[in-house]
Amino acid sequence: MGRNLNKNSLLLTAVILFGLQFGDIALAQDSNHQAPDFDLPGKQVNVKLSDSKGKLVYLDFWASWCGPCRQSFPWMNALQEKYRSQGFEIIAINLDTNYQDAQKFLAVTPAKFTVAFDSKGLTPRQYGVKGMPTSYLVSREGKIIFQHTGFNASDRDKLEQEIQPFLEQPK
Repeated sequence: MGRNLNKNSLLLTAVILFGLQFGDIALAQDSNHQAPDFDLPGKQVNVKLSDSKGKLVYLDFWASWCGPCRQSFPWMNALQEKYRSQGFEIIAINLDTNYQDAQKFLAVTPAKFTVAFDSKGLTPRQYGVKGMPTSYLVSREGKIIFQHTGFNASDRDKLEQEIQPFLEQPK
């Protein structure tokens, strides 16, 4: 079973990387470009980026097999709680092909923010995701402000410093 999970994870990674290199979907890699909208299944209801217009959105792409993703969830939980009242929202998009893998991850590492599921891997291609995790800060007007790939303990303060000035802008 563990071997199948590993094969599935490797296959998903290869498909994403292949699609990113050879796909013909326009990539929103530069800042100040409109963030592509999506409509994905969530835990209870569908999740659409357009439903968050007027909020500052930290959009995070993750997978159950990603070690740095496991490290980022407690930080994102704290960040969501700290800045929610300032119109800040975290949306984390899971890219596992098997929904049960994501559920096992979430049982051990709970998310206190919005989680959506993209088992087909279409959304990461629209955004130009090249590694796990990859996050984007999306302005209140729906434009990509910045992108960050990877996560470790030293990223926490730097990322929060990048986010803070945009929280202070009027809603």
